[in-house]
Amino acid sequence: MSVTKSTLIGEALEMNVELAPIFMSIGMHCLGCPASQGETIEEACMVHGVDADELVEKINKFLAEHAE
Repeated sequence: MSVTKSTLIGEALEMNVELAPIFMSIGMHCLGCPASQGETIEEACMVHGVDADELVEKINKFLAEHAE
């Protein structure tokens, strides 16, 4: 399992709900709202002023470490 910049936030959270704190750490505190669920990781990063490549790398590292 891995994500790209075009992965939707909702899709990423479906992969592993424990990704929520990573998204919250960039200032994305509205994870439950429908708008954020339909945003891509890249769109969320643009809104919150975060480097999308760095966030994707962090998420994929987390997913690799927590693979079932």
